[in-house]
Amino acid sequence: MLSSKIILVLFLGLYDSVLCQIQVPPAKLEAIYPKGLRVSIPDNGYQLFAFHGKLNEEMEGLEAGTWSRDITQVKNGRWTFRDRNAELKIGDKIYFWTYILKDGLGYRQDNGEWTVTGFVDEQGNPVDPSTGTAIPAPEPLSAFPGSQSQNPRPDRSPNPEALKGNLPCELSVSKVSVPGFICKGQLLFEDNFNGDLKKGKIWTEEIMFPGGPDYPFNVYLNERNLRVRDGKLIIKPITLESKYGEDYVMQSLDLTARCTGTVGTEECSREASGALILPPVITAKVTTRNKFSFKYGRVEVRAKMPVGDWLVPLIQLEPRDNVYGNRNYASGVLRIASAKGNAEFSKKLEGGPIMCDSEPYRSAHIKQKVGYEQWAKDFHNYTLEWRPDGISLFVDGEKYGDVTPGAGFSEDAQKQNVVAASQWLKGTLMAPFDEMFYISIGLNVGGINDFPDSPSKPWKNRSIKAMLNFWNARDQWFGTWFQDTNQLQVEHVKVFAL
Repeated sequence: MLSSKIILVLFLGLYDSVLCQIQVPPAKLEAIYPKGLRVSIPDNGYQLFAFHGKLNEEMEGLEAGTWSRDITQVKNGRWTFRDRNAELKIGDKIYFWTYILKDGLGYRQDNGEWTVTGFVDEQGNPVDPSTGTAIPAPEPLSAFPGSQSQNPRPDRSPNPEALKGNLPCELSVSKVSVPGFICKGQLLFEDNFNGDLKKGKIWTEEIMFPGGPDYPFNVYLNERNLRVRDGKLIIKPITLESKYGEDYVMQSLDLTARCTGTVGTEECSREASGALILPPVITAKVTTRNKFSFKYGRVEVRAKMPVGDWLVPLIQLEPRDNVYGNRNYASGVLRIASAKGNAEFSKKLEGGPIMCDSEPYRSAHIKQKVGYEQWAKDFHNYTLEWRPDGISLFVDGEKYGDVTPGAGFSEDAQKQNVVAASQWLKGTLMAPFDEMFYISIGLNVGGINDFPDSPSKPWKNRSIKAMLNFWNARDQWFGTWFQDTNQLQVEHVKVFAL
């Protein structure tokens, strides 16, 4: 069981009050001699059969499981899943759930348990595993709990207790990176940060130098600045010198051996030269890009923003495939929530789509809510609802912004001379926000786009000395990074289907 509570579930019906007339037939499980697993149900006009299961490990809710397969064709009157490499032994237990699609609605059978008590050959005849010869067939056992029959039949209908999972499913417009259909309102992803990130195996901890279009003044590393503690993901900034020594900004840093960026580029290795120093701050970023992505849904994040000059918390969705280009936000970013750390910005909550690196179009669709106090004072619930016809933003259940594409984001962007706008014409009106996105949580410092030039800012955005001037002014900003308030803290992340 994962120490970090993560749920990737499919087909979760939410209509408990609906009386269902369709019953999912109990699955027939067979251990094949000398190896293999076969799972099947009889056909009754279904369009799909799905099997999800684990060997000798209980399922965590309706997770995808070790076995996760959609069967789209019926053969010889049965829907059959087959794993020819499964090596089973007497006493092994399989935990599973199944799903059928009929007449456009999906139905589940939950809480399946089956224990290997014998083996069969390819034709289904019982086999003695010690000799490989046929033996008299044993009485079949019902795969689902709750049956009291003394002579159960594998394909009979389960009793009412076992039918709890037979719920109708109205198909969602949301899509996920895990194969299969999903239902409206379904919980697709959840992490409450109750354990180590590595054990959870969902988040990728970025190790790289972030670059364009914002060129922040930090490097992403997994040092003492990233941790999970007391049910919270915590990211804080530390200086490069605090880890590598004084004046290390003038040296070189090669991350190639563990880099998550593009090897052979400045994402993985940099050498200081003149005014082009190394990023003087270490922060962190984690993403689900290698494990979970989705299109359209409601994202809920409970978080506490950091306090400190020039800190930029990032809680957002990023494009998985960069279908419309990978430069200057050509494929878009959906910012769920951000409140910059400076006192003058810390009461301004921002969220919404970003489709360009430069103003005025960079913030054209960003929505703001000014709070009574800093968003860093306490935890708040931040929600982004991403639909095929628009985007809505909420904080603590209160809506503070709607973004609609009108005749298409491309039409408006072309008027602003946004280069990528012509590429969006290949998609829907929501382009570039009509592709798969993943969850991203991180912390940036400074950069050349997030803060407008002002007399109080120690660098000019377009200056070649921007990072050097920022670092040389550390006596002005470092004192605002108090140990207990300069952290981005996240208590949970949830994604629901629309």
